[in-house]
Amino acid sequence: MPILRLNAGAKGLVLDGSPAAALSAIRTAATGAGPVIVMIHGYKYDPNSIGYSPHASIFAYRHHPDRPRQVPWMRHMGFGTGNRDEGLAIAFGWRARGNLWRARHSARQAGQQLAFAIAEIHRLAPTRPIHAITHSMGSEVIFEALTALPAGALHRIVAMTGASYASDALAAMQTRAGRHAELINVTSRENDLFDFMFERLMPAPVPGDRAMGVGLGLRNAVTLQLDCPQSLAMLTRFGGHIAEPMRRVCHWSGYTRPGALRFYAHALRHPEAVDLSDLKRELPAHYAPRWSRTFARPTLPLPLPMAGKAAS
Repeated sequence: MPILRLNAGAKGLVLDGSPAAALSAIRTAATGAGPVIVMIHGYKYDPNSIGYSPHASIFAYRHHPDRPRQVPWMRHMGFGTGNRDEGLAIAFGWRARGNLWRARHSARQAGQQLAFAIAEIHRLAPTRPIHAITHSMGSEVIFEALTALPAGALHRIVAMTGASYASDALAAMQTRAGRHAELINVTSRENDLFDFMFERLMPAPVPGDRAMGVGLGLRNAVTLQLDCPQSLAMLTRFGGHIAEPMRRVCHWSGYTRPGALRFYAHALRHPEAVDLSDLKRELPAHYAPRWSRTFARPTLPLPLPMAGKAAS
């Protein structure tokens, strides 16, 4: 299985668990075939901390016996199939522990290092499509990378419940690299509490700014709300069969929901089948407002008819 495990280090990129030179490994990996998919974790992970390494959990190929609720991304993203054209998986780790301010600073530094790796692969294999999928504050990493990348280096981004301000996302998608990329902004009212906490703890770059979960008005971006029944039904036309939400509050359902990661893999590997313009045209024009799921009245089941009596 072609996989490159990279970490953002204190002095630059390093290979996870190996003293070998990262640059040499990157150049070797660029010679393969198929798409390149960069996977970026979010807050609370750290490849240098025992018990918190993403490479042992969400970036592993199989479920870890001690972490039964962790959903490994690799297999669902189409890697390990044995197909020659399955492409290259880049599992990118960065120090995302500590307080939010420290993690955000670390994300910006990691983004610059990731940009170097992406740019090198793009230079050596300019025809290979390079995509990214992120969760939570991983959006900060890829948006920072966009500021340092050449035009056309990155093709499509799937940001699952991104922990970034909308203005930062808009600015990143308007850079020279961002203008040539596409963004699928995955959100859900399940994430409202986390968006609210992010806005209260992190200073907004502009007054009145909101987390990117409110939506992004860009030609090359679409917002996909995963707790919207109409959206889930519509996605079946694009090969997406995603289970309905089971919780009112959840920061991880963007990838733990059955079918979600497989749809993202389809959207990244076959962008022509999940066209951004078609998605925009088919998705609902308006979504439910913030807190509408958190404080919704529970739906009670209808009483069953009593035995021996006909149902009316």
